[in-house]
Amino acid sequence: MTGIGGGSLMTPLLILVFGIQPTTAIGTDLAYGAVTKTVGGYRHFRQRTVDLPLSLWMAVGSVPAAVAGVFALDAIEDAAGADFDNVVLTILAGALFICGFATLARVFIKSLDARERDHVPLERRHKIAAVLLGLGVGFVLGMTSVGSGALIAVGLILVFRLIPNKVVGTDVFHAGILLWAAAIAHTIAGNVDFGLAGNILIGSVPGVWVGSRWSVRVPAGALRPALALLLIGAGLALLAKADVVAVPTAVLAAFPVVVGLLFGASVLWRRRTTAARSARSLAAPAGPRA
Repeated sequence: MTGIGGGSLMTPLLILVFGIQPTTAIGTDLAYGAVTKTVGGYRHFRQRTVDLPLSLWMAVGSVPAAVAGVFALDAIEDAAGADFDNVVLTILAGALFICGFATLARVFIKSLDARERDHVPLERRHKIAAVLLGLGVGFVLGMTSVGSGALIAVGLILVFRLIPNKVVGTDVFHAGILLWAAAIAHTIAGNVDFGLAGNILIGSVPGVWVGSRWSVRVPAGALRPALALLLIGAGLALLAKADVVAVPTAVLAAFPVVVGLLFGASVLWRRRTTAARSARSLAAPAGPRA
């Protein structure tokens, strides 16, 4: 529904809730995410919510960078030794904070709304920007599994000013390409638990099929702050697990509660607004007959 959830939310859940070792959580998340993003990308392509040329130009940078990120993770493991898991948790938390605060900042940038567009005319500067965005996000994703949704989405909004449903569709379609490259690299590195990935797919494939249909129905204004809060909360939880900071359980539990209330209030507001418009339309006087 949002283009975010694979790496940004699933990897922290695997680590924090199920106790999966960080590198295995990252590799497994990417493996299952490659399948779900492919399914979602196909759905969005059929709905014509994908800017295909832009997706492909981002992949030019992101695919090799993702493979490089996996090699960088192996190098960090050799250098960190026994502290490797905490180092990975801290890096992952930092990536989540970047995604969360960037998404939250978008909520307050009202001046861009009137300039949003459903297609990017790919001039040379746009192609260069797409490749550079792919390079940065691909490297982060290869190391942490975060970025295919959250960071790309923010880049599509701030750099290319795409409308919300095109942001989601283009993001998911590009991720379907990027995640296969990263997943294959992590498979070669031995970081994928195929049994766990299969179990997640049982729920995620129908979930992404339904979510891609809802992406054109749910107001973007509700999704941005809700997702930002979820990402920031997940980052705090990972820092707490790595013993970097002490975060009370009540504080962490407040994040999903606030997100639920925010999302519910937005849906109710959308329904009331739609009902009010319908009422005004019915109350409007009919024009003169010919």
